[in-house]
Amino acid sequence: MTEQEIPGAPATTSYDNRRQVMYWRLLARLFDHEEQASLEAASLAVVEDIGLPGALLDPQASVDSVVQRHPELAAEFDGLMVPEAAEDGPRAQDADDGRDRAAEVRRAALVSKVLLNVFHSPPGTVTAGQLSRWQSDADWLERALGCEPGQLRGGRRGGRGAGPTGTGGGGRTPDLSRLIPEIGPELGSIEAGLVKRMRLREVLADPGLAAQLTPSMSLIEQLLRDKDNLSGVALANAKALIRRFVDEVAEVLRTQVEKSTVGALDRSVPPKRVFRNLDLDRTIWKNLTNWSPEEERLYVDRLFYRHTARKTTPQRLIVVVDQSGSMVDSMVNCTILASIFAGLPKVDVHLIAYDTQALDLTPWVHDPFETLLRTNLGGGTDGTVAMALAQPKIAEPRNTVVVWISDFYEWRSEPLFESMAAIHRSGAKFIPVGSVTSSGRASVNPWFRERFKDQGTPVLSGHIRKLVHELKTFLT
Repeated sequence: MTEQEIPGAPATTSYDNRRQVMYWRLLARLFDHEEQASLEAASLAVVEDIGLPGALLDPQASVDSVVQRHPELAAEFDGLMVPEAAEDGPRAQDADDGRDRAAEVRRAALVSKVLLNVFHSPPGTVTAGQLSRWQSDADWLERALGCEPGQLRGGRRGGRGAGPTGTGGGGRTPDLSRLIPEIGPELGSIEAGLVKRMRLREVLADPGLAAQLTPSMSLIEQLLRDKDNLSGVALANAKALIRRFVDEVAEVLRTQVEKSTVGALDRSVPPKRVFRNLDLDRTIWKNLTNWSPEEERLYVDRLFYRHTARKTTPQRLIVVVDQSGSMVDSMVNCTILASIFAGLPKVDVHLIAYDTQALDLTPWVHDPFETLLRTNLGGGTDGTVAMALAQPKIAEPRNTVVVWISDFYEWRSEPLFESMAAIHRSGAKFIPVGSVTSSGRASVNPWFRERFKDQGTPVLSGHIRKLVHELKTFLT
């Protein structure tokens, strides 16, 4: 709507009407597949009147393509849905400020574009190009919410923090940043649905189409489930995608793990007197009494060196992962995490995967790619078979941590819990984990949850960073 359509109406009414037109169109397209001609015409008039390109209204145009043609819009999409801080002074409280109202209409048009492209996914069979375009649009939504691309769907590439916050200002633009805990899993669910509707084997057999795929947890899950049915070019392309994803996740996790080194300083060992260990600051401080003002020289009669020897008692880390159908995300993340800890000095890592059968993956623990290729996702759950492999590995309980990752919906609950309680009583550190995902979503059997709590080993559920912190505390 334009001002001419509402004779005598104040400018604020015109701006409010324009903004409402954009959001009514958004709702109509999300909930009704039939195009509303009047809303489309009114929206086009609004977009053109405020100087935005008509391509914003084209459902086939990705945000990437719009930004490529209009680079100046990239900065506007970044942080688009993050609340602005309120300004001081009378201008911030002036509801009739035309510039603020015009900016709200502009934001409404940009917000509508991002939300429609992400939440109005294509029906029917999905091509690799459509999946790639959706993932790109989802990246833009995450950027609009103040996050890094991929952060909400899986944390594959670092983040800007726990999520954007803010107060005041921008109140008329939807503050979706407050819904980040809900939006992340929803994006992951949409992405998983798109992947399932792909003719994945046909795509993988075509190097050109396979190159368009963007690795994601949903895609990796499908590849791991179908790997035994692939061969030749399709299998090679599948392995390349898995390796790309593994390397991407490993880079993020390695940064978190390596922030602290393994082993405390052993001050019982005299420091090695070599130049690289020289503590220059302490040496100067301790010899300040030897300063000669006349000569402007500091005479050093004693050198001080840093302690570098570390206590290197080997620590054994046993990771047991449920590889049943509900735990795919955890299987991928924990396989990568185990390989990172296996690369640290004096840490002896063992990895066991199980469903109704158990598999000792320790020989391949240093290579998460090879480990994942040996997994067999899906099936039922019987933790007692994994316990039979894990218990003999606990040679020195006080020096051992057992991490058990599962939703704990077990076939034989009582005997499995008794075995876990025995590990705890032996002096080993037992950490039950309900999920090791990027989103933190988990469903844990309440029977096990209550018993672990009573035992003093509550289930650790949430973001993978929590497990990294627990392990670093034990191993350092």
